[in-house]
Amino acid sequence: MTETAKRILLVDDDLDLGALLREYLESEGFRVDLAGNGVRGVELALTGGYDAVVLDIMMPRLNGIEALRQLREQSDVPVLMLTARGDEVDRVIGLELGADDYLAKPCYPRELVARLRAILRRHSPARQAAPDLKMLRLGNLVIQISAREALWGDTTLDLTPTEFNILVVLARAGEAISTKDELSQRALGRVRQSYDRSVDVHVSNLRLKLEAASRGALGVETARSVGYRLRVQ
Repeated sequence: MTETAKRILLVDDDLDLGALLREYLESEGFRVDLAGNGVRGVELALTGGYDAVVLDIMMPRLNGIEALRQLREQSDVPVLMLTARGDEVDRVIGLELGADDYLAKPCYPRELVARLRAILRRHSPARQAAPDLKMLRLGNLVIQISAREALWGDTTLDLTPTEFNILVVLARAGEAISTKDELSQRALGRVRQSYDRSVDVHVSNLRLKLEAASRGALGVETARSVGYRLRVQ
C-alpha cells in the first residue's frame, strides 16, 4: 500500500458484502474503511479524510438518500450511490441531491473499481487544468479551472464537482452544442447508455443554479434529443 493510495469510505449495512468489496478494492490499491449504517457513514465522511464515498441507499436508521442530503449540506466529496436494480426513482433522486454516479446492486467489483477511478480522475484538479488554459471567461462568467471555482460577477457558484465539470465542457464548446454522449464521456468519465439519465439530471441541477445566481442571464439551452449549449447574456 502506497501513501498516495486513495481513501474510500464504503457505507453499507450488508457487512458480508462490504467485507468482500473492501478486500477487492484494497487489492486494487485503495484504502477502504467500512461504516455499517448511514449515521456512522455521514460522521466519517464529514471528517474530510476520504477521496470518495460509496453509499448504499437501502439502510436502517438513516437511508442513503437522507445520508447524502446531510452530506451535501457540508461536503462536496465525490459520492457513488449503490441502488436496487431497476429502481429509477432512487437513482434520479440521488443525482438530484448531488451524487456523482450510481451503480445497481448486485454489482461487479470490477465495475465498481472502474466507476470509482472515473470519478476520481474527473475530480482531480491536475487533470482538469489544461496547461495552456487555466481560466475561461464568458461575459460575467469566470471559470478558474485549476482552482475548480466558477463565479458570476462577484458571486461564487455553489456547484457539485460533476456540475462544475459539465459547466467546463459547455463553456469550452462555446456556441456549439455538446451532445449527451460527449458530456457523459468528458464530464462523467464514462460511456452513456441509452437508458441513463445522469447527464440530464446533472444539467437540470446546473441550469437552476446558473439561472438563480445570474437572475436569468446565464443558463443552459436544450437542443431537443441532441444535447445542450451554454447561454450567456
